[in-house]
Amino acid sequence: MRFPDLLIEALKKSEIPLRFEPGAEESVAKQVHDLVRLWLAAHEPPDTSTPFLKGQKALIDRLLAELEGAVDLPQ
Repeated sequence: MRFPDLLIEALKKSEIPLRFEPGAEESVAKQVHDLVRLWLAAHEPPDTSTPFLKGQKALIDRLLAELEGAVDLPQ
């Protein structure tokens, strides 16, 4: 499963009254997507000069790929 699909499914199952409006899930999902993207970007290391920072960068890159739906979520 990919993150965008997971997010839409979660919104469809929620008690949000907007779910009856066409496109409501996608609209809310975009806001959540943008927020998570900013949050991850704020944690991106300024450089990768140490093994720890390289690992942190690799993790953030993986999470961003999952967020964009470019790769499947881990099982």
